[in-house]
Amino acid sequence: MSKERDEDIRKAIEVLRQGGTILYPTDTIWGIGCDATNPAAVKKVFELKQREDSKALICLVDSAGRLQRYVRNVPDVAWDIIDLATKPTTVILSGAVNLAPNLLAEDGSVGLRVTSEVFSHTLCYRFQKAIVSTSANISGEPSPQTFADISDEIKKRVDYICESRQRDTSRHDPSAIIKLGPTGEVTIIRR
Repeated sequence: MSKERDEDIRKAIEVLRQGGTILYPTDTIWGIGCDATNPAAVKKVFELKQREDSKALICLVDSAGRLQRYVRNVPDVAWDIIDLATKPTTVILSGAVNLAPNLLAEDGSVGLRVTSEVFSHTLCYRFQKAIVSTSANISGEPSPQTFADISDEIKKRVDYICESRQRDTSRHDPSAIIKLGPTGEVTIIRR
């Protein structure tokens, strides 16, 4: 890992630990992130996006082991989906635990994605907690495909902007989203 990326991650983690918000590259599009276990930080993200907090937020984790810290019972089909997915896939699971309550859906479920992209994976691994990952836009506006597409309003309001991948102009799509019911029923929310 480059010295610059290492320093970028160190600064982002410092902000996350202080309950701040970050703008960071993920395995999909650029995201607004915070400590997923900190209700005050999650509230800041909702305010930044100008979004009702009745809508759940997605979280990134670095491994299947970490995912298990946040869901009471992970159905077997979830592991199959995670292992077989050919693109970044968020899995919505019931029975969320150890996360900020205001980040969960009304039914107590949470959207989690195991990231393997170098920057977001390393960030999650070093932070040792789930990190919120919601699109870097005001609610209702188009999701930004590149760093250049992110509005100045978002850039001014986050506490830290990661420097890594800012010049990357390749287009990235949001993740697929699959909801798993408590008994393993599968609903595709977004392909």
